[in-house]
Amino acid sequence: MLVFWEKGYDATSIPDLLEAMELSRSSLYETFIDKQTLYIEAIQHYKKISKNKRNLLVNAPSAKVGIRQFFDQHITSACDDDLPKGCLITNAIIGLDSPDEQLRKLIQDGFEELEHSFYELLSKGQQTGEIDPKKDIKALSHLLLNLNHSINVVSKVKTNKKIIYDMMNTVIEML
Repeated sequence: MLVFWEKGYDATSIPDLLEAMELSRSSLYETFIDKQTLYIEAIQHYKKISKNKRNLLVNAPSAKVGIRQFFDQHITSACDDDLPKGCLITNAIIGLDSPDEQLRKLIQDGFEELEHSFYELLSKGQQTGEIDPKKDIKALSHLLLNLNHSINVVSKVKTNKKIIYDMMNTVIEML
């Protein structure tokens, strides 16, 4: 997963994968069939480990607190020097001009799941009076999804966390 995340699908070679996984070529092909199948498995694994961050939205004590906690963790991860920059899923969609249907669906599902989590939390915020009921929470959930993925892209070139936190705080103030 980390090799694909760091290099992208196209730039990752079979020897890169063999070295990272400490497998023989035959073991790789027996287990995963081909590079694309392994890539899809890596993205599915990434989605599973990212679910903990999305649970911050589901289990949030309030809309703004949950969104802030989510983005605090997201920014920390996106700027972590021990991890590849950005996000595997964001990198996947940027790196593939025409992903195959299974990969496109996997990525699209990830986008929709996160946007839905934002929407549900904003809806709860409207029910409790924390979020103005006149606000278009569908548009706001889409904005938060885009903030999420823009942080992934920005963190690849700007290492100043203050800029990213300022961006997050501005969006949260809009809620």
